[in-house]
Amino acid sequence: MSTAKRILLVRPDRIGDVVLATPLIRAIRDTLPNSYLGVMVRPYARDVLLGNPRLNTILLDDPTGDDAGASGFLRQVATLRKHRFDTALLLLPTRRHTWMAFLAGIPTRIGVGWRPYHALTFMRTVSRDKYRDLRHEADYCMDLGRRIGVYSTNLTTEVFLTDEERSDGRRRLEAANAGPLDGHILVGIHAGSGGSAPNWRPDRYAKLARQLIDRFGVTVVLTGAPVETGLAAHFAGLGESVIDMIGLPTLRDTAAVISQLSVLVSSSTGPMHIAAGLGVSTLSMFCRLPARRPELWGPLGNRSEVIMPPEGVCPGRCPGGAEHCEFREGVDVDVVVDRIASLLENPVSG
Repeated sequence: MSTAKRILLVRPDRIGDVVLATPLIRAIRDTLPNSYLGVMVRPYARDVLLGNPRLNTILLDDPTGDDAGASGFLRQVATLRKHRFDTALLLLPTRRHTWMAFLAGIPTRIGVGWRPYHALTFMRTVSRDKYRDLRHEADYCMDLGRRIGVYSTNLTTEVFLTDEERSDGRRRLEAANAGPLDGHILVGIHAGSGGSAPNWRPDRYAKLARQLIDRFGVTVVLTGAPVETGLAAHFAGLGESVIDMIGLPTLRDTAAVISQLSVLVSSSTGPMHIAAGLGVSTLSMFCRLPARRPELWGPLGNRSEVIMPPEGVCPGRCPGGAEHCEFREGVDVDVVVDRIASLLENPVSG
């Protein structure tokens, strides 16, 4: 009788990237039900995976904080050794984590692409062939699973909340609304992007909110990170039709609020993927550049609409970064309102 595998997934990047690893997590558990399955993520992404019944452990790595320096690195190596992993799938094989898995003595190590330190540590890799055959990031993640005999075509993402957390999200919204929300259509607007994706200016999101309120009588729920609390000022003139949920204490709190929405409107951000993982409908702003297209980074498993700038608007490059994208002027608010209307015909909410 063969010994059950002990598998580590390493995904030390953004919140949305971690959500897009959940189809692989599910596929490993379904294919190797007796395996010991752990993940290593950055502390800010931990909340995305809490409550996931397919995982045995969540390990945190904070290379700029608690795990900084040589002592922090060696402490992490010792932690991996204690877990006795025999397989490591590095979805983002940084130099740090490549050496960490090597020094921890994990015999089977598989990463993505090629760097000199991959060769120095004898790590096996899979190629993305420069994205010439453009597939979804979640499917590219699945390539690493395929190398260990894990196969699945189900790319639906998953974020797990307890019934109590969902109820807390509802209570938080009702407290901010100063009354029950029965009969309200809740449309979330996540106006920030951290500069990671092409996006509208906040005033255009405010114009969108006004039209949604006037046309459909919705209640707009603002979400965002603590550093984005200033965005609420752009919606100040909309009065009691707006509930400000920007800057909640934890990402789980924000996810609980998102679970109560009919639709979340945003650019290509982590909260978009959280909404998809919760089965909440999304309308998302995307770019036409290959590295940012919805075919690669779009929401998975929910009802969704994708908005892209018209042909000819994008210059084919991002001078000055995503914050200076022509997308800002290329998509009319009326078009977005019409697309949201199609999602509100059969809203999904918690």
